[in-house]
Amino acid sequence: MSGIALLAPDWPAPPGVHALFTLRGQGAGEGASHGAHGAFNLGDHVDDDPAAVRANRARLAERLQARPVFLHQVHGAQTVVLHADTPDGASADAALTDAPGLACTVLVADCLPILLTDTCGRRVAAVHAGWRGLAGGVLERCLEQFLAPALDGRAQDALQIRADEVMAWLGPCIGPQAFEVGAEVLAAFTAADAQAGACFDPRGAGKHLADLPALARQRLARLGVTRLYGNDSGPAWCTVGNPQHYFSYRRDQQRLGGSGRMAACIWRT
Repeated sequence: MSGIALLAPDWPAPPGVHALFTLRGQGAGEGASHGAHGAFNLGDHVDDDPAAVRANRARLAERLQARPVFLHQVHGAQTVVLHADTPDGASADAALTDAPGLACTVLVADCLPILLTDTCGRRVAAVHAGWRGLAGGVLERCLEQFLAPALDGRAQDALQIRADEVMAWLGPCIGPQAFEVGAEVLAAFTAADAQAGACFDPRGAGKHLADLPALARQRLARLGVTRLYGNDSGPAWCTVGNPQHYFSYRRDQQRLGGSGRMAACIWRT
């Protein structure tokens, strides 16, 4: 348990709210996976040994002292509310809950993980924000539910949370130094907000370098969320440029034939 390689978010989360981001690990002491998936791969859809993935997930749950609920992520905008009986595998790219002991969990290997809570720690959420999901409104959908007076219409649990009480931690992802995209990605973002164009650096031949965390920060600010922490688009946060710490699909899929997945988790006690 003690050997798990992880990154602890540096943010002023309230008491009772806990979060972590797993790293790839460097050897058997930090995980059961090998090769392109070594050592602490948590993805069960990447051709890793299923027994190794189960061992890594069990080790994560032991570290959390909570149940990580894994989603079937589809690069969309669907959000699921977690309850004690929610199984793994819901098709969604964001999860939120007010129940203690359940860890909202998203898997990434270049996409941007975003963790949310409020200043009183009443709810928590995790968002998988690749460019498609971000452009498609996954943050807006998740925040709409996060700020709703009652999750799943449970009036007895009604809360009033304002957007300016929400804090967001942005984790590691592919950085603006490495994220080359085509004109269709630029068009997807600028169609909704012309100011998003400032997050793209033209490279010629219809290509651009995109700043995914800056696009997320821009959207969060527009939604009224200004308590932002974590990924500032600097090179230390780039999954592609730091192979000693991070899995990267774009870096390793062709070079090594695969890539593991890291997890961003947030939960209440």
